[in-house]
Amino acid sequence: MALTKVSSAVHFVSRGAAAGGRGGAVGGHWVPNTDVYATDSGLVIKVELAGMKSDGLEITVEGNRLRIAGNRPDSCRAEKCNFLVMEISYGPFESMLELPPGYDLSRAKAIYLSGFLRIDVPVALQPHSKVPVAKEN
Repeated sequence: MALTKVSSAVHFVSRGAAAGGRGGAVGGHWVPNTDVYATDSGLVIKVELAGMKSDGLEITVEGNRLRIAGNRPDSCRAEKCNFLVMEISYGPFESMLELPPGYDLSRAKAIYLSGFLRIDVPVALQPHSKVPVAKEN
């Protein structure tokens, strides 16, 4: 896994190389453009997925790992065409993100709107420490 510094507030977010990393597709998979940034209340993960339907997205959480996968169809291309420029990726995609400690993926909320998947991951709740109670003699 490659380590990528996202901002000064987040020390690391590592991205899985299962889909070939940024910029290239391996085995027909591609990785969507993704922003990750910290706010006072947690992390925001924003993934660019124009042309998708929300029911075509698969979001899986395992520990501090987040997997976003799906298949973006290319339904408007003519059968026989010669590309002059091709920059839009279609077909199966996968993005793996490993979040730093201190965030609670079990309480994350996701919304897909206007071609963007947004996942809000709150800061983990701190366990309440027990305060010793003085006993009267």
